[in-house]
Amino acid sequence: MIQRSRRFIWGQAMNDRSAHPALEIRGLNVFYGASHALQGVDLTLDGGVLSVVGRNGMGKTTLCKTVMGLLSPASGSIAMGGQPVPRGDTGAVARKGVGYVPQGRRLWPSLSVQEHLAMLARPGGSWSVERIYDVFPRLAERRGNGGGQLSGGEQQMLAIARALLTNPNLLIMDEPTEGLAPVIVDQVSDLLTTLAAQGEMDILVIEQNIRVACAVSEQVAIMRNGRIDRIIDSDRLAADKSLQQALLGVGRLEGGDEDADDANTSAVPRPKLDFVYTVNPKKPRRWTGDLTQAQIQRQARAVTANKPVMAPQASALIRKNPVRGAGGIVIVAGTMDTKAAELRYVRDILRRQGLVVRLADVSLQSAVTGADIPAHEIATLGAASGQQMGDRVEQMAAAFARYVDNRSDIAGVLALGGSGGSAIVAPALQVLAVGVPKVLVTTMGAGNVAPYVGVSDVTIVPAVTDLGGLNRISRQVLGNAAHALAGMVKSRQDGPQIEAERPAAALTMFGVTTPCVTAVSEAISTLYEPIVFHATGTGGRSMEALVAEGQVQAVFDLTTTEIADHIVGGVLSAGPTRLDVFARANIPYIGAAGALDMVNFGGADTVPEAFKSRRLYAHNPHVTLMRTTPEDARKIGQFIADKLNRISAPVRFYLPEGGLSALDTKGGVFEDASANAALFETIERETHQSSARRILRVPHHINDAEFATAIAREVPGLRLPQPQRGRLAHG
Repeated sequence: MIQRSRRFIWGQAMNDRSAHPALEIRGLNVFYGASHALQGVDLTLDGGVLSVVGRNGMGKTTLCKTVMGLLSPASGSIAMGGQPVPRGDTGAVARKGVGYVPQGRRLWPSLSVQEHLAMLARPGGSWSVERIYDVFPRLAERRGNGGGQLSGGEQQMLAIARALLTNPNLLIMDEPTEGLAPVIVDQVSDLLTTLAAQGEMDILVIEQNIRVACAVSEQVAIMRNGRIDRIIDSDRLAADKSLQQALLGVGRLEGGDEDADDANTSAVPRPKLDFVYTVNPKKPRRWTGDLTQAQIQRQARAVTANKPVMAPQASALIRKNPVRGAGGIVIVAGTMDTKAAELRYVRDILRRQGLVVRLADVSLQSAVTGADIPAHEIATLGAASGQQMGDRVEQMAAAFARYVDNRSDIAGVLALGGSGGSAIVAPALQVLAVGVPKVLVTTMGAGNVAPYVGVSDVTIVPAVTDLGGLNRISRQVLGNAAHALAGMVKSRQDGPQIEAERPAAALTMFGVTTPCVTAVSEAISTLYEPIVFHATGTGGRSMEALVAEGQVQAVFDLTTTEIADHIVGGVLSAGPTRLDVFARANIPYIGAAGALDMVNFGGADTVPEAFKSRRLYAHNPHVTLMRTTPEDARKIGQFIADKLNRISAPVRFYLPEGGLSALDTKGGVFEDASANAALFETIERETHQSSARRILRVPHHINDAEFATAIAREVPGLRLPQPQRGRLAHG
């Protein structure tokens, strides 16, 4: 197997998948005495995550143990990255970069959390004890407790952390959510999705929890009686309770389900087993008696004669990849108990446009409404119902968002709602990738729509009238919205392709840092497609959302002013999670202290009374800027250093000694050497610098050509990801 180095070259983790599948199993037969546990198992994990589900006793754990070398197969082969794995040699399997989370956790009761982790920590790996504590804050709190003193959820966290510290190429997890509380199950599910999206490793998940199995993998392998019975789309399996019962339900699995296939299942032909009989298993002696027929049959071993071709497996980022080209469904969503007529009206328009439409009911009261996706199915993905209306709205909103996020076949969404309905559907619209058409017709469209749009590209259509029935006005508004969505979807399906010859690089800009960002954009534009975000709170969150989706390959965060607003209390804060995504995304982070000399407010009359005596500058009638003080600067610097320390990918953070913005110049209105010194010293002192994480002072103003040159000059040496030709769908 081609070993994957865990060393980072700027922007390119050296763990690119080889041309071979991460795991390939062919004709695997395993026996426990005369019991045939695995019967010609064929399974392929090309990359990303693959879930295997099945009832107890179907051979799932036996499969895990055999892959790990804990059991020796009678016949068959196991290959990783195209290279065969020695049979029954657990050490060789581990050396090939396979991590294992066994069923039952198997921790040492007398060893503390810290001792468990310290045994496996290795310098230079992408996973360190510090990163484990960032991912599992609860383990950090319990680092001194023994393995036997942890709760079930904490023990599972530690078992997963222990495997991650080996920095595996392939992670095998046997029943990772067994016996856990629902809230911990959700945390483990989210962790698996995050690990897959980061692309650091491939994952084979053995799971009985169908919801978890479907949430982390695009397709699910059904294991039955020691065989891989079929491959099924996870979206279909998650949404169809009768199909779950037919394939996995008690009393239905042992027969009578041969017709359970549909268009979205891929039944795997049963392998033909050839039995090899050994008449003389031991060298005969003169006193050796003849073997009976029963003895010969018991000692026979099977080999697989034919090798079924498996359905293609999921990629690592299926949950964030928008549907492009032909195919996909359009979801029309709303509360059917109050807006059934309007929802059916727009559904029919979309169907007349030739689109495949599914009507989703997000009503808080479960009832028979004729929806394709009824409310009770969606609600099963959320928490238990609360007692207050506000709680129930939040729970249904979370459930619908999870439902949408778990589907990979959504070509567009059209949602209708008043204040409550809009609150329910908005989170689901926001989890869809940028570019997937999403339209919300709402009675709240004339007010503050920020909560409904978030950092996504939701199109808001004001309803004009209340959504209380069809009339001459509502028909026009709803018709326009439906035809607009149909046009977006069909344009993405049928429109011309856009050449994408360069990877994307994100940059953050403010008016007072425009010369710097413009110069850096021009300098990198021959290799990268610059995407500039306005650092107004929403801009920073939008940039980081695209990073989380894997749509950005490098970041030049040259204007970090949103952090100053968060620390001091300005109006353009991106929130306390600013920079957190870079601890999870393996892309280079190039930052600068751009515009950290200022905090933003609205007009002069909006400045809080406590700040009236501070140094203020009226940027325009609607924007008032306030100079940060040395005390502010130290807090800002501490925030930045703490976040940089959590990033395992390469980091460069630049400190422009000549000034932080167009206002912070020699003799400028925001010149303050003491505040800048406090900022620079705090960042340098509190950041754990290394060859990969560096703080760099530049003796120039941020808008000087020399400052941009200092960044651009280092770019060739940083070896950012090289351009690859590709095609993106129109839109």
